[in-house]
Amino acid sequence: MPLSSDEHIGTRVRIARNAAGLTQVELAGFVSRTEAWVANVESGRQPLDRYSVITAIADRCDVDVVWLLGQPYRLQRNGGHLAHAHIPALRTGLRRAGLILSGHPGLSPQGPRADVTALRARSRRANVARQAADLPKVATLLPPMVEDLNTALLVADEQHRRDVLRLLVDAARTARMALNQLGYPDLAWIAAEVAAGAAALLNDPVIKAAVAWDRCGALLHQASLRETVAVADAALQDLEPYATGHRAQALSLRGALHLRCAIAHARGGRTTDAWARIDTALADADRLGDGWYDVDQHTVFGRGTVAVHAAEAGVEVDQPDTGLRRVPDVNVNDVPSRERRTHFAIDEARALHRMGKSPSAVTKLRAAAAEAPYYVHADPMARALVSDLARTGVPSQASALSGLIRHMELVS
Repeated sequence: MPLSSDEHIGTRVRIARNAAGLTQVELAGFVSRTEAWVANVESGRQPLDRYSVITAIADRCDVDVVWLLGQPYRLQRNGGHLAHAHIPALRTGLRRAGLILSGHPGLSPQGPRADVTALRARSRRANVARQAADLPKVATLLPPMVEDLNTALLVADEQHRRDVLRLLVDAARTARMALNQLGYPDLAWIAAEVAAGAAALLNDPVIKAAVAWDRCGALLHQASLRETVAVADAALQDLEPYATGHRAQALSLRGALHLRCAIAHARGGRTTDAWARIDTALADADRLGDGWYDVDQHTVFGRGTVAVHAAEAGVEVDQPDTGLRRVPDVNVNDVPSRERRTHFAIDEARALHRMGKSPSAVTKLRAAAAEAPYYVHADPMARALVSDLARTGVPSQASALSGLIRHMELVS
């Protein structure tokens, strides 16, 4: 049975290649593959299952990587349609936030003034939903909260203005993550810039570094690898005096920024640099101790989170076993974020498949989908993995694989 996602991606590769005036032989040479490999991708017989390869094709053909993936996936199951239904309102709220932060004249409140204490509680609920990988709930909570923060910012006195700005930073950062996962990278970038605008007014070095981490997340989803490293390194330089003083949040953010660089290097094929950044981040995690996880700054940085990124890096540089072993004596299940644990499960499944352990890959992915269905079903690399598993077949896990195919709406 044909899988529509692979045909869709393959068709887009063929369109991009032809638009760039490349033959299959020329594109194959650029990505160090064979002409037959390109032909199989374009015909839907071979999935694109690594960001590093997808990024290379998008770069050579001068197309957007998100377009190449066919995002967003407007899945109908498990609240998927609901999540997308709230995007227009969130776009409007973020646009107004940007205007307000820039000091644009003539803007007026769109509703009654909301209590800052109540806004803080709503922000916490959105963060809980984020870490629970509940994207439909996040998408539902954010638009009214952003608009209420816009109103609060317009009417706040000096005493409460900084509190409102902090809450706006927090809401915009949560929006950035959700929008990336839902497949709206341009809007995710706008959310990151709203957070940056509020952070600039606060002029707090730790908040600025946290926002830089979100900017890097938005850039990674658009395959802007050099820009990711440039933004992270600039933030690392500004953060260094505070990290050197062993301020815990600064150390934590330093490690998280190195992890952003590790993924950028891995997706760019710079294996040595990727592992060096992983090891540097692990050193900071060790300084903070086994029990440290920075949920307050959204990064959830800690030893388990380093393992999450090592798994992804290992798949991207084609060293899956190294990625799974890079962080010793760690249990990713201890990471206090279902979103991070789910991300790891997807990359662990990808690694297992590459290591010839396809039944275990199906089992791992099915368990992750049971915990965070929309997150897994809409993830482009999880979808590519399921497509490849369907192509090769996994007889011992046929029922579980069929369920994943159905819930991902991959069947044409």
